Amino acid sequence: MAPPEGKPSHQSSNHVSPIYIGIDAGTSGIRACAINKNGDILASRSLSLPLPEHTDEGGVQQDPAIWRNTLMAVLQQMAQDIDLDAVAALGIDGTSGTVMLVNEHDEPLTPALMYNDARAYSEVQRLKEIAPTSSPVHAVTAGLPKIMWLAEQTDKRLVRHISHQADWLTGLFTHLPGHSDVNNCLKTGYEPINRNWPDWLDQAVSREWLPKVRKPGEPVASINADAARLFGLSKNAMIVAGTTDSHAAILATGIRRVGDAVTSLGSTLVTKIISPKPIFNSQYGIYSQPFGDNWLVGGASNSGGAVLRKYFNDEKMLALSQIIDAEHNTDLDYYPLLTTGERFPINDPAMQPRLSPRPDNEALFFQGMLEGIAKIEQQAYQLLHKLGAAYPTSVRTVGGGAINKKWTRIRAKFLDVDMLDAEHTEAAYGSALLARQAQLR
Repeated sequence: MAPPEGKPSHQSSNHVSPIYIGIDAGTSGIRACAINKNGDILASRSLSLPLPEHTDEGGVQQDPAIWRNTLMAVLQQMAQDIDLDAVAALGIDGTSGTVMLVNEHDEPLTPALMYNDARAYSEVQRLKEIAPTSSPVHAVTAGLPKIMWLAEQTDKRLVRHISHQADWLTGLFTHLPGHSDVNNCLKTGYEPINRNWPDWLDQAVSREWLPKVRKPGEPVASINADAARLFGLSKNAMIVAGTTDSHAAILATGIRRVGDAVTSLGSTLVTKIISPKPIFNSQYGIYSQPFGDNWLVGGASNSGGAVLRKYFNDEKMLALSQIIDAEHNTDLDYYPLLTTGERFPINDPAMQPRLSPRPDNEALFFQGMLEGIAKIEQQAYQLLHKLGAAYPTSVRTVGGGAINKKWTRIRAKFLDVDMLDAEHTEAAYGSALLARQAQLR
C-alpha cells in the first residue's frame, strides 16, 4: 500500500522494530492500536459504525460487511502513521454474544445478531432444561440462544460454522473459518475447565458447527497471501486468536497477578479479580474465564452510574464532587438501584432501591450515593473472597467513574486496598498485547 502523496516512504521493514496491532470491534466503531515490543503506542485510529438495525420483537442486527469495510478503512488510515509491512502480529476482539452462521467459505448466511438482540427468549427457556445452571448461556444476550434462534431461520444444509464477531473478522485475515477463542465461546456453551464442548450441547446445536477453540493470543496462522495484499500487511504477519471486548479492556489495565482487580464504573458496577481457581455460581451470576495460568472471576451489580445519572447530569456531578468531604462519611445507608431487583452481591429480584432519607443538601445526597455504590463494591469483593477468590491487593478502575478522584478516595476507605491507575483503558490496546504475546512466547 503506497503512502499518501507528499508523505515520505516508511523505512524498509528489514530495518525497523516489529509492530503489533490490536483491533477492537465494538457496537459503535472499529478501533486499531499499534504498539512496539515495549508496549509503547505508535499509532491509534478509529472509525464509527452505523447504528445496528432494530427489528420487531427486540431484534438488533447488522450486516457483517459493514465491519469488514470499516476495518479496511481504519487500516488504510493506519498506513499513514506506521509501516504496515512491519506488522509482526495482529489480534482482534469483538463484542461478547454477537454471533452469526456462515457457510464453508466463511460467508455470512445470516445477519449478525448483536449482543443486545433479545429475540431468543424461547431458546433460553429450552436451555433451562438441558444446560447446567452454572453455564453462562442462560440469558437472552448470550451467544448460544441466539445461534439456536438463527438456526431455525436458516437452511441448515448450508451452515458450516458458528462465528462470533471476533472470529469472523479474524477469518478475513486467515481465510480459515471455524476458529475461535475461549472467552468468546463461554456464552456459547464452551466448558473452560475441561476445555471442551460438553455433551449437552448436542441437544441445542450441531456439533459440526462448533469452532476449534484456542486461548486468547494463541497463534492461529500466518496471514493469507490474498489478505496480506488486500489489507496492506506483511505476508509474514501472524494472526492470533482474539477475545471479547471486555476481556481486552481488562488486559489493557495492566492487571497481571493473583489479587489484582478491576472495577468497571459504567452504567452498572462490574467487579473482576484474578483468582488461582475458577468460580461459577449461578445464584449470583458469577462466572470465570481463563486469564493466563489463572482465572478472571467476577460479577455485575445492577447499581452503578445509571442511578447517579437519574438524579444528576455530568456537569452537576463534577461540581458536587468538588465540595464533598470524602474523609468523613455521611452515614446514609443507601443501596442505589435504578429499578427493582439485584443479583450481585445480593440476590434478591424483589429488592427495592434504598435512597432515603434524602437530605436537602444535594452534596450530601450525592456523596451518600457514592458511598452506597462503594459499599456494594466492597460487598462484591468480599463475596468473591468468601467463594474462593483472593481479596484484592489492588484495584484499578475503568469506566466513566474512574475520573472521579473523590469517589476513588471513598472507595479506597471501604476496600482498604491500593487504588491504582489503569495503565490503559482501550480494548484495542489489550488486543495489541495479545498479538505481542504471541511473538514473545
